[in-house]
Amino acid sequence: MIRPRPLKKGDNVGLIGTSSPTPKERIKPAIEAMERLGLNVVLGESCKSSYGFLSGSDELRANDINMMFKDETIKGIFAIRGGYGCARLLNMIDYENIKKNPKIFAGYSDVTALHIAFNQKCKLITFHTPMPATEFYNGVDEYTMEYFKKNIFSNKHIGRLENALSGGDMKSLVGGKAKGRLVGGNLSLVVSLLSTPYELNTKGKILFLEDVDEIPYKIDRMLLQLKQSGKFRDASGIILGKWTNCEASEGCSSLSLIEIFNQLIASENKPTIYNVSCGHCVPTMSLPLGEEVFIDGDKSEIVF
Repeated sequence: MIRPRPLKKGDNVGLIGTSSPTPKERIKPAIEAMERLGLNVVLGESCKSSYGFLSGSDELRANDINMMFKDETIKGIFAIRGGYGCARLLNMIDYENIKKNPKIFAGYSDVTALHIAFNQKCKLITFHTPMPATEFYNGVDEYTMEYFKKNIFSNKHIGRLENALSGGDMKSLVGGKAKGRLVGGNLSLVVSLLSTPYELNTKGKILFLEDVDEIPYKIDRMLLQLKQSGKFRDASGIILGKWTNCEASEGCSSLSLIEIFNQLIASENKPTIYNVSCGHCVPTMSLPLGEEVFIDGDKSEIVF
């Protein structure tokens, strides 16, 4: 796996709209947030575009990705926000171009589709981080910023992960030790790529999953699909992040998420840690996807 050169102050970085349209009033604050980090922003046309529920046509968005990677003056690329649409681009991306021009690529949520493709097809380590027009435009806490900087501005391993104080402790679902390269991201996106050329390979990997705004029976359905597809069986271990607003509607009978995790994941007997401060939440940590990680289910520890 290739870990791209870390950014430094004064570098040019590209902002691209890979998914849903960016609210116009967030574009300027998003740019200013990146500039406060000492970075010079090159704004992709896709950030300013709108095509139904997409930030421009598939061709426009794919072209922004390809051009930003090809441009040697641009040292990093950030998805400006998530939403929906990344998977529509996967057969339009010049993966050979990315292999020749590895650089920082960051985002999360719908961007999971691109992380998987870049990790597997280009052997490029990418970064699961907050995004300029989702979190940074409005300011973030010190914990979130610290983890972001550790990943983006340094090539040192981030070491032992520590939960945000407001997030409580990491907890063990299944004990034991495991190591492997970190893969995954948003559960909905991971499941949507099954049986496609971009399906996530979890064999010998540490599988990270999180999601937002999904009621428990839908989480159950998606986890069951991963289980029946052998993704938990193939993984060395599992990390479960935050499940924001993933509760049953008031008055509805439901299993709890921990019951679902015990039934569908713990039964695979793979070292598993849950309640990790990463996902659709603030504070949130940033994670290097594709980098080797060690988990200790007995001590509830995760170390890069």
